[in-house]
Amino acid sequence: MKNLAQQIQELNESLAHQLPREALEAFGRSIQDLRASNIEGNSIGTGDMFPDFKLPNTNDETVQLKEILKNGKVIAAFFRGSWCPYCSLELKALQDSLKQIADRKATLVAISPQKLDYSQELKSSYNLDFELLTDKNNALAKQLGISFRLQDYVLPTYSSLGIDLSEYNENGSSELPVPAVFVIDTNGSITYKFADADYMNRMDIQELIKQL
Repeated sequence: MKNLAQQIQELNESLAHQLPREALEAFGRSIQDLRASNIEGNSIGTGDMFPDFKLPNTNDETVQLKEILKNGKVIAAFFRGSWCPYCSLELKALQDSLKQIADRKATLVAISPQKLDYSQELKSSYNLDFELLTDKNNALAKQLGISFRLQDYVLPTYSSLGIDLSEYNENGSSELPVPAVFVIDTNGSITYKFADADYMNRMDIQELIKQL
């Protein structure tokens, strides 16, 4: 089975042929501008305490960090939305590694700003056996320092590809989380962090599992 990095490389090659040059340039500029802001370095990091969140799952039931930490470490994986093919690859790869995660007494939750019905559809389509939680208006992502607003110049490119963030996220904002993954120890402290302003870059899942 191809690992996540190999799958992403194939996706990059496919999109390079499918997308107009102007779209690729807009995405590249958007990533460069976000990277220049040093959002990764300015966000919450290892050794910091992770906020105790209460977020709804796909059944509109409240999931609280404090409660799931009673069962062991927690992996909190932030993704942009079901419209993002890179996020879909990452979620499927996490699903494939779920037994290794569970064997280490850890709980995986994936968090995005999209509304419940999109997460319900995503969970069903990919047969995901972990919780998808909704971070309405990126409230938690803002606390962590991983929320950002898409630049005005790139929004028409998203629209041209049929991605309407106001529909997905049920608000008038173009804010998204940087794809980020945290391992949270049972005392609430962060023991591992991966965050990258370039949404095409994702963590090494085997490296993540080593942190458990």
